[in-house]
Amino acid sequence: MKRLQTLLLLALACMFSAVQAGLDTDLLQLQKQWAQANYATPEDEQEQAFEELVTRARALTEQYPDNAEPMVWLAIVLSTDAGVTGGLGALAKVKEARRLLEGALQIDATVLDGSAYTSLGSLYYQVPGWPIGFGDDEKAESNLKKALAINPDGIDPNYFYGDFMLEQDNYAEAMRYLQKAGMAPPRPDRPLADLGRKREITTKLAQARSKL
Repeated sequence: MKRLQTLLLLALACMFSAVQAGLDTDLLQLQKQWAQANYATPEDEQEQAFEELVTRARALTEQYPDNAEPMVWLAIVLSTDAGVTGGLGALAKVKEARRLLEGALQIDATVLDGSAYTSLGSLYYQVPGWPIGFGDDEKAESNLKKALAINPDGIDPNYFYGDFMLEQDNYAEAMRYLQKAGMAPPRPDRPLADLGRKREITTKLAQARSKL
């Protein structure tokens, strides 16, 4: 009996490892496609690129319904798509993104090194406030600080907190966090995303310096 139980546990462990490996591969592919669409696709082709990417990301969440990572990435894709396409449909996309991020945090509060908190915080300061949207600077700061607590040296949490400080006209703090974002260790599996983010950091730093 014990031998049978051991074999069953080993089989389950192997199945879990195979599922996780498949998810990791799919997520890496999605990350690369997002970076390509966001940073290396002509503007007049981005809308179509993100429409296709939303479909792929949504399929991934359906394939792995109990995992937080695909939910976060669908939220990121929807948020970026909203910024690209604009219009009346943008608000529906960011509202769905918020629901996805809140759901992901219920599953795993530290998912993707705090990316759910980073993305949620960025939504709260970039989306208009009531009565148009759900923007809220206090919630933005709270979520962004939670992301920094999880991943204090990461490029994204420092970039978005620096950008939030820039939006708040706190130029010294914006400089501090943006500079830290620029010094973040590279992500070997995300070179295009890092390159694109560093260009954004350079732009934001110039804006902050011009105000000091």
